[in-house]
Amino acid sequence: MQESGVAFSRPGGETCGSAPLRPFDLEHLSRQTMGDRDLEREVLALFAQQVADVRDRIADADTKERISLAHGLKGSARGVGAFAVADCAAEIEKNPQDGPAIGRLATLIDEVRDFIAAINR
Repeated sequence: MQESGVAFSRPGGETCGSAPLRPFDLEHLSRQTMGDRDLEREVLALFAQQVADVRDRIADADTKERISLAHGLKGSARGVGAFAVADCAAEIEKNPQDGPAIGRLATLIDEVRDFIAAINR
């Protein structure tokens, strides 16, 4: 079976190892965009902007804002197949004072941004 999405046809997408090691479920992303490569690029660009904003704001946010940021990120991450980000955001939404989870989220966001940059080369 040949994969048709941008994530499968760009440098990095095909060399990132098995699916559990990737920051995205690429099959999920392809299904969500119906294999439309332009739509994949657009969705990933929007997601990259969102995660950058969340990363910049979440550590210093008050509890209410942190919950809101985590909630929004959780939904977006699930939509694009960034399930590790979504799960971590869900943990922060439930326990907004969880410092280790906030640190882990920053690391996951960096991985997501690096992956998006790699597949868009």
